[in-house]
Amino acid sequence: PRNALYKQYLIFLKNTRPKFFIMENVKGMMNKIEEIKQNFEEYLGGEYQYDYALLKAQDYGVPQNRERFIMIGNRVGVEPKLIFEEIYKHKRKPFVLKDALEGLPHLVAKKEKGSKGVECAESGFTECDFSYIKNDFYKFINGDKEITKLYNHKNRYNNERDIEIYRRLPQGANSLHESIADIMPYKRRNDIFKDKYFKLDETQICKTITSHMKFDCNMYIHPWDARGLSPREAARIQTFPDDYVITGSQNMWYAQVGNAVPVKLAKAIGDGIMKFIR
Repeated sequence: PRNALYKQYLIFLKNTRPKFFIMENVKGMMNKIEEIKQNFEEYLGGEYQYDYALLKAQDYGVPQNRERFIMIGNRVGVEPKLIFEEIYKHKRKPFVLKDALEGLPHLVAKKEKGSKGVECAESGFTECDFSYIKNDFYKFINGDKEITKLYNHKNRYNNERDIEIYRRLPQGANSLHESIADIMPYKRRNDIFKDKYFKLDETQICKTITSHMKFDCNMYIHPWDARGLSPREAARIQTFPDDYVITGSQNMWYAQVGNAVPVKLAKAIGDGIMKFIR
């Protein structure tokens, strides 16, 4: 069961006994912290020192509102608070959505169902030659690498009503906006479905990228084009480098990206721990 998954992680720690561990989960895990502490004692005794915090990905440059519960522990005598202090040194101003999307090809939504295998300049490619704008965000996620291919920048099918909703909504607006009142489905349940549609604001950080994107991108409407974000755009918002190729079906591209830890947050955590391993 999902709400007991962390106990399997404790069994894993007990059997593998790494010098350091990182446990990542949704911020709601904070509500179970006393139970988690008790379980740590049951499974591991006092072998590990550990500490925990809620880390915001946007504090590490990630152009996304993403807050996660992070627990870090070790059995080699390092004070865990010192590790977190080292991680905090990597904080920086976040990029905004426009930074992540700038320079990528404009796409249109596919208007034909069952056209998964169709690739073209209008709706995108799994892989194509490309010349990137070398802005600060490009350097942030790619460093000095010279990347000449664009991967996973491909749009999916949308019906005409959704495309019209995407087109009409202004940036930052949701399902309750007057511009779509005449064509908005589920009107009787607007209080429930107010976020059924949401058009992202280029001047802000993005809302949390989730694996729900594998079903639809109605909550992740592109700020400039009448479509949802492409998997590559979602990957950039998660700060994956541009030469990271996502495999599997297109829906699984979204699921993998949505389930990931933002790369630059992971790097800050990793760098903080590596200082003490060295």
